[in-house]
Amino acid sequence: MVLGKIDTPPNAAYFVERTEGCSTQQTIKLVTQFFAPDYAATGQLLDELVRQLAKQGMPVEVFTGQPGYADGIESAPHHETSHNLDIRRSRLTKLWSRRIRGKALNGVLFMIRAFFHLLFDGKDKMLLLTTAPPFLPVVGYLISLLFNTPYVVILYDLYPDIAIELGVVDYHHPVAKLWRWVNQRVWRRAKSLIVLSPSMKERVVGHCPDIADRVEVIHSWADPELIKPIEKKDNWFARQHGLVDTFTVLYSGNMGRCHDIDTIFEAAKLLRNEPIKFVCIGGGAKREKLIDDVKAEGLDENFLFLPYQDKKDIPYSMTACDVSLVSVSEGMESLVAPSKLYPALAADRPIAVICPQSAYLRKLISQARCGASFINGDSAGLAKFLRQLSQTPNQKRTMSDAGRRYLEAFFTVDVIAKQYASVLSKVSLPQRGTQ
Repeated sequence: MVLGKIDTPPNAAYFVERTEGCSTQQTIKLVTQFFAPDYAATGQLLDELVRQLAKQGMPVEVFTGQPGYADGIESAPHHETSHNLDIRRSRLTKLWSRRIRGKALNGVLFMIRAFFHLLFDGKDKMLLLTTAPPFLPVVGYLISLLFNTPYVVILYDLYPDIAIELGVVDYHHPVAKLWRWVNQRVWRRAKSLIVLSPSMKERVVGHCPDIADRVEVIHSWADPELIKPIEKKDNWFARQHGLVDTFTVLYSGNMGRCHDIDTIFEAAKLLRNEPIKFVCIGGGAKREKLIDDVKAEGLDENFLFLPYQDKKDIPYSMTACDVSLVSVSEGMESLVAPSKLYPALAADRPIAVICPQSAYLRKLISQARCGASFINGDSAGLAKFLRQLSQTPNQKRTMSDAGRRYLEAFFTVDVIAKQYASVLSKVSLPQRGTQ
């Protein structure tokens, strides 16, 4: 394995040329329901992004909600300010917040609050909206209709496509048809759409071909200064949970409907007699079923389940393993992009990815030379790879170093923030009085 040359991921060279000298003084107004100190990955990433944009000279305002996914944190400051950054948090109703209907209701309430907030403090700023909640970009569309305000949308998840793929709603259902109709109008009026992977761009352009030139691919990232390589013997988290002398396989993050947990579980069954432990950190719709399956199969000694960790503890939880897992369910490869990949690269550990054959993750892992990819259902292949890594420390070390180098070259917050700045700097506020 040659480590002298690092292959460039798609879109990286394109952005390198465009980000030189990019700057803007117009204020960016980020609107998102989830933001730090929420444990939700989007909230943590957006916090890092806006602070980096502010550091690079771009004034940013944030309108968000109170923490909804941070156990033990009831509320965050209503108003925070620092250099070039102003954060305002609306009260967030937490009615049945652990249930799907409750989450949907809370999302609607936040969308209403965001609309009225932007009526009074948003029409003269450039709006940056996320799909958290999924229908939030409609607020930007309405404000743009009223005041000709420009907006950019970050598409973290593609709805109603995800709901259709999961069987929640039929493709021809009136709700799905209406959602696609609304999406097309929101996307066409947006100045730019930012997606997290090339396959997501293909899906969006397939729905709305006339916006192809305004869809930008910008990956997620991780902070290599926050997550640094730590040997397990020097890691308090590994010592606390008895992982120092055990080959540890880590799944950190959401165990949701879009993630392939079954292949991981079946691999664990094949490795039941091996000195290998699976550590699952986080929550999600599939977590309880996995816990039940583990108990039913008598694999309690092979698994450790832990809740989401505070951000300050993530550098230690991510490095308390020997290999990290990333998974995407079949059919979801163009609908979601797992952000857990990038902290895993920063942690200086090999990565095993479970995903469909066509997923962009396979190419990325191959380019980075940092692990291996397995199609959904290939539990035997995954088990063989994990067993091999547990017996070949030199191969594990080589893959670890390659992944860390790849992240440092292409997926740091500094690099990615410049790509966002490049997109945002193309958008100009209209002269008032023109519609």
